[in-house]
Amino acid sequence: MKRHDELIDAARAETGLDDFGDDSLKEGLEVLVRALREEANLNAGGEMVLELLITGYLSQRLQIEDWYRRHPEIDDEPIAAPLFGLGLPRTGSTALSCLLGEDPATRSLRRWESSQPCPPPSTVEGPDPRIAKTEAEYELQQQATPRMLALVPTTPTSPFECQELMGLDFKSHLFQAFAYVPSYSRWLLNADLTSTYRYERRTLKLLQWGCPALPWRLKCPTHLLFLPYLDAAFPDAKFVMTHRDPTDVMLSVADVYAEVAKMFSDDIDRRYLGQLNVEHWSIGMERALAFRDAGADDRFYDIDFRAMQRDPVGEVRGLYEWLGEPVTDEFEAGMRRWWRENAENREGHDPPDPEVFGIDPDAVRPLFADYVARMSRWTRTGEGT
Repeated sequence: MKRHDELIDAARAETGLDDFGDDSLKEGLEVLVRALREEANLNAGGEMVLELLITGYLSQRLQIEDWYRRHPEIDDEPIAAPLFGLGLPRTGSTALSCLLGEDPATRSLRRWESSQPCPPPSTVEGPDPRIAKTEAEYELQQQATPRMLALVPTTPTSPFECQELMGLDFKSHLFQAFAYVPSYSRWLLNADLTSTYRYERRTLKLLQWGCPALPWRLKCPTHLLFLPYLDAAFPDAKFVMTHRDPTDVMLSVADVYAEVAKMFSDDIDRRYLGQLNVEHWSIGMERALAFRDAGADDRFYDIDFRAMQRDPVGEVRGLYEWLGEPVTDEFEAGMRRWWRENAENREGHDPPDPEVFGIDPDAVRPLFADYVARMSRWTRTGEGT
């Protein structure tokens, strides 16, 4: 793995550009690359792919700043009252974001543009080549790790998480799913994400530029850990929070991490992945509860995983009633079509043995006791229904 300064030089040479906007990305980049070099035990393929990934984020950031330099009017784009989906991972948030993505009156972050925002989509004539590129990547992934796509069923054109936009500032959970980087994970847990969400807003403006200014529908479980920073960048945001028994969640998300990591390393410590996820998500939930208690509770709409499985369109209707927005016939037809076409991809896999990940449900439950008590009050189904 190259050093962080070598990766910066490679991105500058690749793009012919020099300006990253500010130095906010450098701390996270240095911590991450040091961890990848000293801790990660990457295989040859993993080292090559992650070098390309990091150089890609650096190159995109250089290009974003170049577009702003040539078109300063991009900064005038309004990002008004976005809706952020959040909650613990594996709580149905991906399905919810895909359903919301069927609303033609809104805008989602699409998978093919999340890792490569430049050039702005409005400047591309004809079919965007990034779509075909992402489709080819998905075909390769299907061959290499078919179980991964079964665990997280998305397509190149479906809505995607904010992880890669956060990666532009090198403060993202994405990296700890790729490799064993405990020093980076410890640093991230208490990092200041002011610049990260400021840059996400900057990138959303670029993606929106030249297109109708539709309301954004965004989502990322990681937001749980950093809500005050997110709120500072998007003070008029609203939140839809998905809920599920945390003991089910911890095992499922650790399993996803292991499936991702085995693409980059031949030595996967599954017990570490269990510990890592229990720690980060229990802390994240404590922070989310504190954020809601501090006066933000009325900005949240809550959806129970079980209710979503029973009546997805009804749950979205409830959300839209809360938002004061209509569910059109076209939107409802799209939701019903998506739910029908993706039925086989929902929870269609056997859960792993908790012992493999060192996860003891009886030890996990007390860490989430306050959350579980509130979850039963926040959702219409309630605990045990």
